[in-house]
Amino acid sequence: MRRPFLPAASPKTQNPGRSCRVGRWVIAKFAAAVVKFDVAYPYGKKHEEFTKLSAGGRGSPDLLVAEVGVKDYGDMENTDLAQRFEVKKEDFPKVMLFVSGREKPFVFEGEFKAEDLKKFIRVHSEIYIGLEGCLETFDRLVDKFMFSNDYTERKALLRQAEDAWDTLKSPSDHKIAETYVKIMRKVLEKGREFVRQEKTRVEGLMTGRITEDKKAEMQGRLNIIKSFIHEEL
Repeated sequence: MRRPFLPAASPKTQNPGRSCRVGRWVIAKFAAAVVKFDVAYPYGKKHEEFTKLSAGGRGSPDLLVAEVGVKDYGDMENTDLAQRFEVKKEDFPKVMLFVSGREKPFVFEGEFKAEDLKKFIRVHSEIYIGLEGCLETFDRLVDKFMFSNDYTERKALLRQAEDAWDTLKSPSDHKIAETYVKIMRKVLEKGREFVRQEKTRVEGLMTGRITEDKKAEMQGRLNIIKSFIHEEL
């Protein structure tokens, strides 16, 4: 859900294990809060992408999607909070992820798109907001797979993905899982650079003259490929 920050709750109502503290604000009952610092009345494509993130996060009871509107005129609302986190006007919009139990927030540095924001949240917290056409079980295996430098461990993770693929009943999920497994196999064979090369190839195909159905299919594959790329977040 998306809302402005609220004043800190009294200590009696706070649950330290499930609260996110942002300056003097406390967001109770949430494991994480993703916050956009922006002008008081935001508009434009980046704001639209953040609104999409908010809509996508509604299904997660552990995540709060919030905005801090900063005014540099009148009552100077929230300028103190922006200063507290070293956010300058020229940085707007700036997104930070506050995770329960962690003092400092994670700062989003990727391309300002809803899908990349979702992935940013998944990578840095236990909260899952999947990209369209992705599966949570496989995304979590891929996270471990791409972070590991141990060939034996990665081989074992690939085997887990293959086993999970075999258990799927839905034809559409089965096809999606096949894409994950094939990319994992290629990464083991050719290295991490394969992912970048495949991303470039698919993006190139999407700029060509293809049907809407084929474009949607390619977008699904591209979203899966993005699950293999972490460093830009």
